[in-house]
Amino acid sequence: MSALKLAAAAATSLLALSPSLAHADSCQGTPGTARLDVFIDGVRSAKGQITSSLYGGERSQFLVKNGALKVWSTPASAPTTRMCIWLKNGPGTYALAVYHDANSNGKWDHSLLTGIEGFGFSNDPHVVFSAPKFDESKFEAKAGVTTLHVRLRYP
Repeated sequence: MSALKLAAAAATSLLALSPSLAHADSCQGTPGTARLDVFIDGVRSAKGQITSSLYGGERSQFLVKNGALKVWSTPASAPTTRMCIWLKNGPGTYALAVYHDANSNGKWDHSLLTGIEGFGFSNDPHVVFSAPKFDESKFEAKAGVTTLHVRLRYP
């Protein structure tokens, strides 16, 4: 077997043994020392996009227009959508907000006329009539891979 074929076989075997390595190739951003793998659970349909907003440790920027460090989308997959991002700022304190843009209009619809699209936050804070506080949603990302599960809620 040629060296090229042997290397290809080894790479294929490695990826088969470690799906997280294969997934790392599809992560947003430039590879670095810290990566966030997010599993969005409770996605009702595969229509539209799942959009995530990543916020840094500054409480005053949480859920504020243009306050996110990164906003990115991926096609929805029901019942779970997987997303990944390299953390440009490395390990630290972050919060994540997620919504299901089911009609792909680029925004979270939340009125009685248009309906309310699914949404969720890191740490699954109890949300009734107002958005959660940063401290309810924050998490610590470590060096390497940090895995989060975010549950979507559809009111």
